[in-house]
Amino acid sequence: MSVNFIDLGAQYRAYKDEIDTSIHAVLDTSHYIMGQKLSDFETNLATFSGAKHAIGCSSGTSALILALLALDIKAGDEVITTPFTFIATAEMIAFMGAKPVFVDINERTYNIDTSKIEEKITTRTKAIMPVSLFGQCADMDEIAKIASKYGIAVIEDGAQSFGALYKGKRSCNLSIIGCTSFFPAKPLGCYGDSGAVFTSDDELAKKMRILLNHGQTERYVHKYIGFNGRLDAIQAAVLDVKLKYFNAELAKRQIIAKNYNEKLENVITPFIENGNESAWAQYCIRVKNRQKVLEICAKEGIPTGVYYPIPLHLQEVFAYLGHKKGDFEICEKISEDIMALPMSAFLSPEDQQKVIEVINKATA
Repeated sequence: MSVNFIDLGAQYRAYKDEIDTSIHAVLDTSHYIMGQKLSDFETNLATFSGAKHAIGCSSGTSALILALLALDIKAGDEVITTPFTFIATAEMIAFMGAKPVFVDINERTYNIDTSKIEEKITTRTKAIMPVSLFGQCADMDEIAKIASKYGIAVIEDGAQSFGALYKGKRSCNLSIIGCTSFFPAKPLGCYGDSGAVFTSDDELAKKMRILLNHGQTERYVHKYIGFNGRLDAIQAAVLDVKLKYFNAELAKRQIIAKNYNEKLENVITPFIENGNESAWAQYCIRVKNRQKVLEICAKEGIPTGVYYPIPLHLQEVFAYLGHKKGDFEICEKISEDIMALPMSAFLSPEDQQKVIEVINKATA
């Protein structure tokens, strides 16, 4: 018997009738781009997040581009971020012609180490882009305090943390702009690519809506250089159904994570800061002799993942930044022993127990 890493099939079966009905409502109208389904979803999304504006877009990557464009990040500017994340974070900074400036991570939370941010700020620093990794928000209050001192913006990359709580507030509503992804494997996932940006600033919201539609203010009238970052109506239809059940799924993720925490042995389990509630996009442990553990898991039908085996500062694409091994020691150390276990709201108790037994045996 094999365990699913993320059981998207079980989730679809649970909501199948509603999802199918919602998709067919789009097909019946033939209104596939923008439209009422998207408007309804954005309204519900804003209500859930607590932000004044939620704007659907074509991917989490598009969300990052929108945030950077809206804040006028340009060539030669610097944006501070973490080297321990998916490449999209730093990739989009570089895509804009700006320079990603890396800061090492906290060894317990794996999020950016706020004590090391200020030393990286220069006259060219225009923003800080913390990543709320694996579902847990970064220390957004401390980051906001630093940003305010230097008059720079904060963009939360919440691609993995939509649904998480930070001191009672939702991820993506903790900074001037928050970004997320609805990639299928995310806690709230669609059936393709999509994402969203969040803000309570009316002018930024208006600008981002224009930017994601080729900078167009009305048909064939263009105010900005934009791009096609629109969220299609079918994905909005799927997400709007799933959003109704999202709180219940988040609660199940808490139970599953707690069970892992209590029953796993001989590993380092995730640390959650006081005041935080993770969305548990991934459940990552640290182990000795990771390759051996991965091989045992594969043999026993337990799927695993490694987030992230090569930190961004050691990626070939960022060689021009001049970093070398040893520059970010905590990040590099964690990249060598971290691994992810199956996690979804639909992970059965039986499957989770099998995962626990295999991990405990492999690490004994």
